[in-house]
Amino acid sequence: MSFEKVAIIGLGLQGGSIGLATQEFLPEVQTTGFDLDPATRARAAERGLVHQVCETPAEAVRDADLVIFCVPPGVMGEAAAQVRDALREDALISDVGSCKQSIATALREALPDHYVIPAHPVAGTENSGPDAGFAHLFRNRWCIVTPPEHTDLVKLSQLVEFWEALGANVEIMDAQHHDLVLAVTSHLPHLIAYTIVGTASDLEDVTQSEVIKYSAGGFRDFTRIAASDPTMWRDVFLTNKEAVLTMLQRFTEDLTALQRAIRVGDGDALFEQFARTRAIRRSIIQEGQDDSRPDFGRGDHENGTKKI
Repeated sequence: MSFEKVAIIGLGLQGGSIGLATQEFLPEVQTTGFDLDPATRARAAERGLVHQVCETPAEAVRDADLVIFCVPPGVMGEAAAQVRDALREDALISDVGSCKQSIATALREALPDHYVIPAHPVAGTENSGPDAGFAHLFRNRWCIVTPPEHTDLVKLSQLVEFWEALGANVEIMDAQHHDLVLAVTSHLPHLIAYTIVGTASDLEDVTQSEVIKYSAGGFRDFTRIAASDPTMWRDVFLTNKEAVLTMLQRFTEDLTALQRAIRVGDGDALFEQFARTRAIRRSIIQEGQDDSRPDFGRGDHENGTKKI
């Protein structure tokens, strides 16, 4: 492993999991960490998420050759600026955010003299905070790396090697394309989940709590997704709004088409749509990105956490 010391800024689900995974799979690498919340720092130290939990971000990044920001997208630039003067000149800067264009800009503006290669491990659960992390979060999951133009290829290969060591499959992708893909595969589904759960909540008085009492598997999955960290997802929608709005417009058009099929009794159109989407579900299982068991294998997942 090319890195001797990895600093993690933000010790929630992603940061804590990186710390635990690094200790398990790269035991020769030293890890430090910092979180703005004193209670999170204390719990991170109790759980041993990193070798050393520091009281300032500058202390955490000092002498680190890889610094990973695991903070909400909206504060990425601010967090980077706070450590600028403490960074090694040759330190590699990365992150775990799901909006790559805006984050790349924020990190580049905050740290114009450093190597910045954004990344996005497409792995998570509905849980957050220092108790949510576990070492195998990234195992057999994709990590999308979005290097800017003229990236140092040695630094890029080092970052790829790091994520592969944690168990991830790495894909190199253009940042703009990443944001469009994630808008439809992650951001829009979360927006829909937040909306439908909110609608159900608004209807509770009408249904006399029957929405909650008789919730079926589909609704329960929506509530699981809608339980995700509100701060992070607020920032995701604000920082990737153009791609999200593009996908939302397309979804609205498709939903209107289904609405019309139901209204006019077009069973063939409904069957064709449902058959096509069923095939997509099977493809996801074949790719190893989910489980075919009735509970999606989530009941067997480590630490009682569920994949999202």
